[in-house]
Amino acid sequence: MSLWGGRFTKVSHVKFKKFNNSLNIDYRLIKDDIKSSIAWSKILTDIKILTDKEQKLIEKTLNWILNQYSNDINVILTSDAEDIHSWIETMLINKIGDLGKKIYTGRSRNEQIATNLKLWCKRKSKIILEKIIKLQCIFLNQAYLQQDTIIPGYTHLQQAQPITFSYWCIAYIEMLERDRLRILDLMKYLNLSPLGSGAIAGTSWNIDRKKLALLMGFSDCTNNALDSVSDRDFIVDILSAASISMMHLSRFSEDLIFYSSGEVNFIELSDSITSGSSLMPQKKNPDILELIRGKCSGVYGSLCSILILLKGLPLSYNKDFQEDKKYLFQGLDVWEECLDIVYIVMNNIHLNKKRAKKLAQEGYSNATELADYLVKKGISFRDAHHISGNIVVEAIRQNKYIEELDLFIFKKYCSIIEKDVYQCLTLESCLEKKDVIGGVSKRQVKNSLDFIRERLSRLKS
Repeated sequence: MSLWGGRFTKVSHVKFKKFNNSLNIDYRLIKDDIKSSIAWSKILTDIKILTDKEQKLIEKTLNWILNQYSNDINVILTSDAEDIHSWIETMLINKIGDLGKKIYTGRSRNEQIATNLKLWCKRKSKIILEKIIKLQCIFLNQAYLQQDTIIPGYTHLQQAQPITFSYWCIAYIEMLERDRLRILDLMKYLNLSPLGSGAIAGTSWNIDRKKLALLMGFSDCTNNALDSVSDRDFIVDILSAASISMMHLSRFSEDLIFYSSGEVNFIELSDSITSGSSLMPQKKNPDILELIRGKCSGVYGSLCSILILLKGLPLSYNKDFQEDKKYLFQGLDVWEECLDIVYIVMNNIHLNKKRAKKLAQEGYSNATELADYLVKKGISFRDAHHISGNIVVEAIRQNKYIEELDLFIFKKYCSIIEKDVYQCLTLESCLEKKDVIGGVSKRQVKNSLDFIRERLSRLKS
């Protein structure tokens, strides 16, 4: 039975019916629709549309429908219902008769859809938050293990200054922390319930919307019905958060693809997360990372699609909104899956510490420390920079590291250089000099790790 058939004298065209239906997408809202319907039934009791006995029967039946069918998708999808909302109402009526028809009193599908989407986003956001925290924990574990592992740091994909793998891990923990905070921020808007807004102008029934909101786990209700039923900003917000986070995961993937390449090769990915070539027997491909990088574009596509969908819509509800769930579900599913995959990757990497340190030395990443050494001797930084550059050229010419050059070579370029220069040029010394908040020295890295561990312990508890 159609929810809107009374006005029409002809049945829907078969192709229109198929084109109009959204059950194959919005069936995922079954839990949220039942939750909001139970809350609505309690409010109907307050205004004497339902008796307490009737409400309890409706609630019991709705919970039975959820338990019976939430894990049996085929039964839902093979029905003739237009959407999950009409399917649930039809099932309710089939079970308890005309009493089931009372559940729609004073309620519009427009507000129902908006409410259910917010409930779904709240549930999904909590799952995503847990996965982000879990991912931060695996980065933290690796960071504690690799505090002494020196790797080259890059700018412009050129070796720049030495860092540690622990320090690199902290960088991604910080990115993930911003992702976590974005979700917490957008959840403020998810916590406002649209239910009770009617179709566009509110309901004629004297219901307590604040109580209704609390019954569903919202903190408050929305202020304007016209806006409430057509608001999809929260979908834009959550897909925006997903896009930024996927950008972080894509950058992580690009880092590891580069680090594990044959030319760099200080990280090896486990056989369990790599693939081979159908032609070249020697190949070990980082497909798992390339797929994360590739799937990032799909999440961007979901965000762009919802923005384009919304940009030309007049107030208030329009059928275009039926398409929003497709983009929402696709984008968040990919985000969640990629968070899981990055966790697996971080559990399945091996560092070649000797190779990493050798690369840091070969890249003359201690040249800045040589310039700083000269500045401390009284030379201006610009002159010190020029002298250090000449010494690097000399080291390249001799096929040596800077610290392997003889003292007389140093003096050839600057007479005030003494034996103490060698103490400044070790990679370990380069690291320890960066002893400011956010720096790469052992003390600062340890402080960061301990702070992060305490924060994660509070979050997990």
